[in-house]
Amino acid sequence: MSSTLSTSDLRRETVITAAITAFARSGYLGTPTSAVAEEADISTAYVFKLFPTKEALFVAALTRCIELIVQTLERGAAAAKDQTPKGILDAMGEQYAELIADRDLLMMQVHAQSACDIDVIRQALRDGIGSITRYASTRSGASDDAVQAFMAYGQLCHLIVTAGLDAVDAPWAKGLVAGIRHPQPTKKSKKKAS
Repeated sequence: MSSTLSTSDLRRETVITAAITAFARSGYLGTPTSAVAEEADISTAYVFKLFPTKEALFVAALTRCIELIVQTLERGAAAAKDQTPKGILDAMGEQYAELIADRDLLMMQVHAQSACDIDVIRQALRDGIGSITRYASTRSGASDDAVQAFMAYGQLCHLIVTAGLDAVDAPWAKGLVAGIRHPQPTKKSKKKAS
């Protein structure tokens, strides 16, 4: 049996990657399926063949984003020099900071939160948060309080990066970003935001 992906599977992967980029740029409501098709360089009809609804497409992109987060946490945990609960969570956090330098992955998460009035997206986000939280808890062996602080810290990191708070020269901003380091955001998209 061949381990290579079929053309349909390859196109599905291409569409999911393109969906992350397109939805990251303009959110769920602001992104027509045709924009994802254009980003993927395939027809809108083919996108609908793979994903019958825009909701299904968004959920697939969000699910991929969550998978990448869990994989990143796994790498962080494996690389932790200090295998205590705190050491593992710290290493996971360092790896996550590197991941969200990819602005598409960061903004995909932000836009998912803003689209939670759509039941299927809210459920996919809940499932994703559950996967991340369970992994962080199980792998680190940390207390519930420590895992809660880890997750809250991640949300603070989102806020710092999306709002560019590390560039704000004000005491309140300096207090929020103190001790938090993030790589400069990157943009892998082949298209520019309009």
